[in-house]
Amino acid sequence: MHIALLRRDGGIVLQPFDGEPRAVSEADLPGVVAELELQHPRWVWDDTTHWYPGLLASGVRVERCVDLRLSHAIIRNSALTAGSRIAASSLSSWDRATVGTVAAEPDDALFDFDVQVELEPEDVVAEFALQQEAIAGSAESARLGLLLAAESAGSLVAAEMQFAGLPWRADLHDALLENYLGPRAEPGERPNKLSAVLHVLRAELESPNLNPDSPPELLKALGVAGVMAKSTRSWELKKITHPAIAPLLEYKKLARLLSANGWHWLDTNVSNGRFHPEYVPGGVVTGRWASTGGGGALQLPKKVRSAVVADPGWKLVVADASQLEPRILAALSGDRGMAEAGAGQDLYAGIVASGAVATRDQAKVAMLGAMYGATTGESGRLMPTLARAYPAAIALVEEAARAGERGEVVTTRLGRSSPRPGAAWRQSQSDAYGENSTEEHASRARGQARSWGRFTRNFVVQGSAAEWALCWMANLRNALAGLGGGAWLTDSAHMVFFMHDEIVVHCPTDQAAAVENAIRQAAADAGRLLFGQLPVEFPVTVATVDDYGQAK
Repeated sequence: MHIALLRRDGGIVLQPFDGEPRAVSEADLPGVVAELELQHPRWVWDDTTHWYPGLLASGVRVERCVDLRLSHAIIRNSALTAGSRIAASSLSSWDRATVGTVAAEPDDALFDFDVQVELEPEDVVAEFALQQEAIAGSAESARLGLLLAAESAGSLVAAEMQFAGLPWRADLHDALLENYLGPRAEPGERPNKLSAVLHVLRAELESPNLNPDSPPELLKALGVAGVMAKSTRSWELKKITHPAIAPLLEYKKLARLLSANGWHWLDTNVSNGRFHPEYVPGGVVTGRWASTGGGGALQLPKKVRSAVVADPGWKLVVADASQLEPRILAALSGDRGMAEAGAGQDLYAGIVASGAVATRDQAKVAMLGAMYGATTGESGRLMPTLARAYPAAIALVEEAARAGERGEVVTTRLGRSSPRPGAAWRQSQSDAYGENSTEEHASRARGQARSWGRFTRNFVVQGSAAEWALCWMANLRNALAGLGGGAWLTDSAHMVFFMHDEIVVHCPTDQAAAVENAIRQAAADAGRLLFGQLPVEFPVTVATVDDYGQAK
């Protein structure tokens, strides 16, 4: 049963797709939704973030929904629905959340998707009908339907995690900061341990007034000291031998902790013993989640994780999917050799055992190079060997890269498609072959084509991994609800944190073993949902701990 939930003429309307509409007041909505939940409907609404937080705050949890805005973004851009009316339509208010974000390394100018959106009144029922039409008209309707269901389930998970919050001990966080940085300083001042490191750095560079937080100033000081650094990135600085490098790297590490998760972060983001992360499902073009609100939900450094402490009588069950992206590549490509390398063991160790490379480090470097397009150094040297050992897997990412270099679209396992390059990219490629083209034009076009190829190479793997993670969370959400036996969300086991391939569940101590089993089963079920009976395993490492820091 589908029930649309929408606002019309200043009020709220419930529109069953097999019945008459019903007007409901704001005050009565939670009770009505709770009553209808007994019939296990699938709610159809414009945006989960508009409806679900209020329901949760009123003590109402829903089982299923269709998030039309998230679904619209997928359908508009998917190669599987290119012939649909949604794909052919002008941009409207349904596209507001779909414009603009790409996670990739090349020049930002190549990834400019800004467009002018003409806002129009939204019609939830009409939009749902168009989406159902698009799914039905797709040659891969089952895959696409699974993706849209998983994306919508993810929106419910995100809202529930934000509502529940990650248990956080502010006193322990403060003690950790003091240990690394020294006591809290006055606003605008540096803590004393950070100042001490800065004093050493200034002395080594003979620059008593150096501001190391200014990259241009820092590069100038390094140059005066005879250090020819091309940038202030830590990985580049580590290659340089000079007495100033060690204190500089230490300063950068401590300054990062202060700015990203220091006292200001603690004061702003932790209240009543909880950090409430603001997730953005589908916030990255590959389908990965993003976060907003300044909390950095997807970047909790190890230094502060021991402040994440389970409530008395509760545990944190931390699960990490092992080598998720390489295993996704094995499944996508149907490469039996790579699947066998990861069967019942560490995938990288399996690659070594197969004779493809000599060490585990080489296996990891080679696989990361294959998925991210590294063609130089150790990764480039190992690529031919890896291609001979796992031809199907390497061929898949190579074909995706070549498609990207031609400006074509690539598509994930379930149907999320990459965007096409922007106008600047297309113009650059055109200039390279025009009458007035120069070697400079050609060189720039080749570089930009390779950059886009690296993006599409990884898109199919990272995007499919994001789909697996969505299915993992959706399966686990259902399993945890079953463990609760009707208990309210935060009174039983519930998810409190997610980061790409890692999930944290907060649960009563006596539920921990059942949660561990549920996590592993949900991972196996996600693999079968995406890839059927292909012999690719998706193992998860699970740890039941009192604080998050113990899990690593």
